Amino acid sequence: MKFEEFNLNQGILNQLKKMGFETPTPIQEQAIPIVLEGKDVMGLAQTGTGKTAAFALPILHKIAASGSKGHVKALVIAPTRELVEQINAAINEFGRFLGLKSMAIYGGVGYNSQESQLKRGVDIIVACPGRLLDHLQSGKVDLYMLDTLVLDEADHMFDMGFLPTIRKILKHAHRRKQTLLFSATMPKDILSLANETLRNPVKIEINVLDKLSTIKHMLYPVPQHLKTDLLFQILRSTDTKSILIFTRTKHRAKSLDLKLQRNGYKATSLQGNLSQNRRQEAIDGFRKGVYQIMVATDIAARGIDISLVSHVINYDIPDTPDTYTHRIGRTGRAERSGDAFTFVSQEDESQVTLIERKLGEKIERCKIEGFNYKKSNQVNEFARPPFKKQTSTHKKVVNYQK
Repeated sequence: MKFEEFNLNQGILNQLKKMGFETPTPIQEQAIPIVLEGKDVMGLAQTGTGKTAAFALPILHKIAASGSKGHVKALVIAPTRELVEQINAAINEFGRFLGLKSMAIYGGVGYNSQESQLKRGVDIIVACPGRLLDHLQSGKVDLYMLDTLVLDEADHMFDMGFLPTIRKILKHAHRRKQTLLFSATMPKDILSLANETLRNPVKIEINVLDKLSTIKHMLYPVPQHLKTDLLFQILRSTDTKSILIFTRTKHRAKSLDLKLQRNGYKATSLQGNLSQNRRQEAIDGFRKGVYQIMVATDIAARGIDISLVSHVINYDIPDTPDTYTHRIGRTGRAERSGDAFTFVSQEDESQVTLIERKLGEKIERCKIEGFNYKKSNQVNEFARPPFKKQTSTHKKVVNYQK
């Protein structure tokens, strides 16, 4: 199938051709006709499946066809500043020849510039919940002519505590004609929100595990205090290009980033203590290859779509199987192969069991030839308490220090 078959605005088709986009992804193929028809959508899909274009292209087409400009016709809500910037940039790129205005709204920057832009008139707003609600309550954002509301990364917004804010925003958006909700997972609270918010939605589900079929999974058993040594050994012995490393805390991300830089690696970090400018500089630098390695926390990296990542390394094992699939789904994009390495210590075995159950297969255990796994713990680097047991399943405990 080709994009031309959707009968989209010619300006959109010209831009897609210029960008090298010819064939829609599965979620685009399923969602675009439904959104064009004005139906509500409940989409189960991860970042990296092409869902931004799945809602952005039909929204741009409908606004252009309406002939009305300068009024907010579409509102996209996303959990993080980085994702808001990313979606807004994509919308502006797709609609380059349409003369429509899309703007990003989020906290951490001044109100004045946002208010000035709103006064000049915009067609599409992409926003984080908190700052958007501020503008709605002060009367700076008018949703009187809103046509389409998009809730993107809904499960992440719930994880970050935004659900009460979302419910308040929905009251301001009661005139909307269409609602699109996208989520990587569908926990009870998000399903409840979907049932309250959507009207006879069409359900679209992109199989996450199918998407992970191009990724090679490997576990690296290692004592906690040798993780950094093992990381450097892997970096020296593995053909890596662009590497995304996940840590559990902001402190750990920053500390590991500095250690990588001191050892000559082109590294950066993405964590909550950075200013918005620093965060954006890190993302842009990683995308452009200025940095080969990005060390990130889950919250800071949520929703960021960075293609061409050759390796994802879980320096700390993720808290849940869903988080594991979110993390490693950032490699193996566009039918390319990718590698996902996860460092595991004794206390991580219960998490490994849950992840393997999610994947439906055992993950290969690997050891680096010549690495000293018996090195003493002179500095208790990044020590942490073990996970609480989450299941009653009997598990085999392996002493990785033998």
